[in-house]
Amino acid sequence: MADGDTRIVVFGDVIDDVIATPSGPIRADTDTPSTIERRGGGSAANTATWLATLGTAVDFVGRVGVLDLDRHTRVLREAGVRPMLAGDHELPTGTIVILVDGDTRSMLTERGANAALDPESVSDAILDGAAALHFTGYSLFGRTETVGFTRLIKRAKSRGVHVSVDAASAGFMADFGAKRFLGAIAGADLLFPSLDEGRELTGLDDPEAIAQKLAKSFPLVALTLGSAGIIVASRSGTMLVEVVPAKTVDPTGAGDAFCAGFLSEWIASHDSRAAAEAGARLAARAVGIVGGRPPA
Repeated sequence: MADGDTRIVVFGDVIDDVIATPSGPIRADTDTPSTIERRGGGSAANTATWLATLGTAVDFVGRVGVLDLDRHTRVLREAGVRPMLAGDHELPTGTIVILVDGDTRSMLTERGANAALDPESVSDAILDGAAALHFTGYSLFGRTETVGFTRLIKRAKSRGVHVSVDAASAGFMADFGAKRFLGAIAGADLLFPSLDEGRELTGLDDPEAIAQKLAKSFPLVALTLGSAGIIVASRSGTMLVEVVPAKTVDPTGAGDAFCAGFLSEWIASHDSRAAAEAGARLAARAVGIVGGRPPA
């Protein structure tokens, strides 16, 4: 890897988000007036677009339904990302219906073509010269075998490429199994779990204990605690980084933006406190808009 190269390869899900914000409590068996918006989404694709807003060179590897290939390619390119999308002739583009309720959200998810995305799609040529590879747990969940992800991490590390993983979903983690997940991502340099995901991964409740336990397996852990801040943990200890106060319009994509802000700064400076602060600033921007990606 050439000195000063900050290109990041992002691998994973790309989604059509349907975001519904009801005007009040949802009424069963009748209508509830709502604001409904359609946005490009997917945790990995969201992170790629937030990285691009920071001026980071980013390649995105993903899979969509073949009829949507041109549209998603265009949207990602317009966001400053270099898209490397494959079109699936059998599976549709993944779709999520997101129900927003203040600071919380519920998601109804169809993985679609994302379920067929192969880690081998990230070629050695794409990895060569990159500073980092980032992917999310969504790419693993539901799979019967994970050896391809183990090989991908090894291929990246053999080229001097840092590997970061966003744990992604406590619910899917419970279905998939924490032990399987941790085994599949062994060798990664950086893990991004939320507090709920950290609890699922460790079986512990206390945030400090969760971060310390995960730091025994990963060189750097950034455990997000919502408004309580971020615990950054390594084998040398932990620190609490405060978050930026922000009014929440839609929490969708806040974690994806945090990963982007953290990664961009960390690749440039290897200063984990500065990286956490940069991630918090970008997440504060993300919650102030509707959808998981920066505005066009």
